[in-house]
Amino acid sequence: MDKFTRRGALGLTLGSAAFVMGCGSKFATYKGPEVTRVVIQKSTRSMYLLNGTTLLAPYKVQLGFRADGPKQFEGDGKTPEGRYFINRRNPNSAYYLSVGIDYPNAQDRAYAAAMGKKPGGDIFIHGWGDERRGRSDDWTAGCVAITNREMKMVYAMLENGTPVDILA
Repeated sequence: MDKFTRRGALGLTLGSAAFVMGCGSKFATYKGPEVTRVVIQKSTRSMYLLNGTTLLAPYKVQLGFRADGPKQFEGDGKTPEGRYFINRRNPNSAYYLSVGIDYPNAQDRAYAAAMGKKPGGDIFIHGWGDERRGRSDDWTAGCVAITNREMKMVYAMLENGTPVDILA
């Protein structure tokens, strides 16, 4: 059990109680503590929404279909690793709702250029969309996926500019 999970009971209770779900709407309102950081741990397929060091909500995630190693090039099927930021929101996503991560950053672009390749882009945290999926297999092209129900909450909680640390 890692340091985020140990603090999870209180944070999850506070976070869950702070949602207002609209009947029939895919949008929720969040009135809880600000999410100051997102941590995605690829090795455990976990995502943690934090306020400082307090866990607000943990999630199990699915990653790029080639989850080993960091995303480096367009079409490699990998999820990036490093520090990124939420930079956009898509209420009309093909995967229910989504929030964009600002991959590629300057370092990612420079590395891909040095290798004579494109870095890729359009990396999001998103829902599962209309397709029924199980939790066991990684399936995205490099994004981070959670259930639509979970994404409804995450979409409400995250603001543009929130740091996202994606760890191996």
